[in-house]
Amino acid sequence: MSKRQRFLVTSLLLSLGFIGLQFLKDQNRFWAIGVLGACTIVLFTWSLYEGLGENMTLSTLILPTVFTLGVGTFWFLLPSSVFAQIPVIIFYGVGIYVLSLTMNIYSVSAIRTIALLRAARGVGFVLTLMTSFLVFDSILSLRAPVLLTVPLVFIFSFPLLFQGFWAVKLEKEFNLQLVILSAVLSLIISEIALALYFWPVTVVVGSLFLTVAVYVLLGLGQAELEERLFKATIREHLVLGVLVFVAIFLATHWGN
Repeated sequence: MSKRQRFLVTSLLLSLGFIGLQFLKDQNRFWAIGVLGACTIVLFTWSLYEGLGENMTLSTLILPTVFTLGVGTFWFLLPSSVFAQIPVIIFYGVGIYVLSLTMNIYSVSAIRTIALLRAARGVGFVLTLMTSFLVFDSILSLRAPVLLTVPLVFIFSFPLLFQGFWAVKLEKEFNLQLVILSAVLSLIISEIALALYFWPVTVVVGSLFLTVAVYVLLGLGQAELEERLFKATIREHLVLGVLVFVAIFLATHWGN
């Protein structure tokens, strides 16, 4: 079976898994999403096994797994209507296939340089942002106490940032710099989530703001790792962050 055939099988099986969620009771869906996340690891390992080893190439499994968990938890927020669920299933299936292609380029590029790497990094960056929004939206929708919300934001931000930074280096050896950078920036995102807890914003607006924070920090971090952290790059990212902050501040209803 060719790689593309394996990618299609992986997308189909995981999409069928999502269809199966609607036949489960609410208390069982949470565990089913966890199982689906584990199946994502298994199927992507099978799809990409030629380029994987007992090294940092296993980082290619991070984004697909978190993507599955993000879409799965977002699924709880949807109305129980086929017209709302079908587009999400299509979005998920296409997303998994695109992730298969992207992670395949990463794993191959860890061995040798290929022409599609820059395009794959761009796609990976966009999918990281989409996944971040879905995860943050699900976390904020829980309306959980701050002592649970902030750690959850950190726990999910760290792997998303780490795989984004690894995609720049694509090294097989463990790199402590990436761990420290991911941990520090995840802490910053968690602190933003802490501030949002006391800010009267909606779940969607809060999730969008956290996603913009990922965009700014991940973008600047990748530029630093590529040794392309120029003044223009810093200015572009910070201006966007400030504009979004001002827009959210002005749109917030501060009264009762």
